[in-house]
Amino acid sequence: MRRFKMDVVVINRSFWPIYPVIGEVLLRFCEKAASECRVGVIMQDHVGIRDKLDEAQRGKEVDFFPCKALTSSSSGLFLRMIDTVFFMLWVVGVLLWQRPKTVYVSTDPPILVPFIVMLYARVFKAQFVYHLQDIHPEATNVVVKLNSFVYGILRKLDCLTMRRADQLITITEQMADQIRQRSGTEAPITVLANPAVSFDEVDFPSRKKLGFSFCGNAGRLQRIPLVIKSITEYLNSGGTLEFVFAGSGVFAKDLKALSEKYEKVMYLGLVTPLQAAQLNATYEWALLPIEDEVTRYAFPSKTSSYVFSGAKILAICGKKTSVADWVTDKKLGTCADPNVEAIVSVYRAIETGQFDEAGFDMDRAELKSGLGFENFIQDLHGLMLAKGSNE
Repeated sequence: MRRFKMDVVVINRSFWPIYPVIGEVLLRFCEKAASECRVGVIMQDHVGIRDKLDEAQRGKEVDFFPCKALTSSSSGLFLRMIDTVFFMLWVVGVLLWQRPKTVYVSTDPPILVPFIVMLYARVFKAQFVYHLQDIHPEATNVVVKLNSFVYGILRKLDCLTMRRADQLITITEQMADQIRQRSGTEAPITVLANPAVSFDEVDFPSRKKLGFSFCGNAGRLQRIPLVIKSITEYLNSGGTLEFVFAGSGVFAKDLKALSEKYEKVMYLGLVTPLQAAQLNATYEWALLPIEDEVTRYAFPSKTSSYVFSGAKILAICGKKTSVADWVTDKKLGTCADPNVEAIVSVYRAIETGQFDEAGFDMDRAELKSGLGFENFIQDLHGLMLAKGSNE
C-alpha cells in the first residue's frame, strides 16, 4: 500500500460558493490540478457543497471532505473558537485517513489547524505549504486582547509552524518582513496578492454616482463605528453624498439602523459577487477603513476588487500604514486620519470637487495585470505541483 493515498490536499475553512473570491480561486486551482494528480479539499460546509457543485457542474475530479459549519462571520468569538476546534479535529481525521503528499493550508482558521498540518507533515514526511492571509495571534489581538500567557503560547506555536513549512505564501512585502522577523524562518516566502472577482459581466456606467460603496466584512477590524459616526456627522451637517454598504459582520445591524435613519445611506446585506462588483463600479469612491495595528499583519481583501472597479479609494487609517502607502503610492485615492473631523473633511472635499482626477491612476493597467484569477492560479499551481508531483 502506498504511504500517500492522495497527492494534494487544500485546507481552507472558507470555500466556494459562500466565499466567492478565495473560495472560487481555490476551486479553480483544484480543478486544474485534478487533471494531473489526485486532489482533495477540506473545508467547512455552509450550504450543502455537494449539491451546489452538482448544480454548477463544478469540481468533477476533486475529492471533497466537508465539515459542517457551526458558526458564521457574525457569530461571537467564543462560538467561533469552538467551531475552530471542531474543524481542527475534522482536519486531523481526514489527513490520517487520506495521507496526502502535499498539504496547502491557509490562516483560515489560524494557528491551530496549520500547527496540526505541520505535525502531520513532520510525521509523514509530507510537503507543507502555509499561506498566511493574516499573521496571528497578532491580528486577533488587535480585535480582542488575549491573555498574555495564551498569546505567548499561540505565537510560539505559529512561529514553529512557519519554521517547519516548506513554502510560505503571504500578501505583501511588509507581511513577509514581519514573518521573517517574528519567526526566524528560512523557508522561501512568495508574495502573492489576493485576486479580484471577475468584472467581465459588470456594466461600467459612463458617469459614476457621486458617493461611496463598501463591499465586504463589516467586522471588528474595519472601524465601522467610526465610519458610522463620520457619516452621521456629515449628513447632519447637510452632506449630499450617498453611502452604500453590502456585506455582513458584527456591525451589520448598526449599518442597517443607519440606513433606516438616513435616505442617503443604503445597506443591502449579503450580495452576490457580481452585485458587489457592480456596486463598486457604480460609485466614484470606495471606503477602505482599517485598524492601523492590523495592517502590519493583514491586508484588506476588498482592495483587489476596488482596483478593478475603477473607484477611487478613501483609506481610513494612519498615514504611515501599509494600506495608506499602497493607496497613495499607486495613486488610487486618498487617506483620512481615523477621526471624525478628518473623515468628514474628506467627504466635503469630494462633494465640492476639490480632488483633481488627473492626480489619480484611473487606468491601473499594471496593478490589474497582477490581480487576475488566472495569475493567482498559475502561481499557486507552480508552487504546489512543484512540491506535489506524483510518486
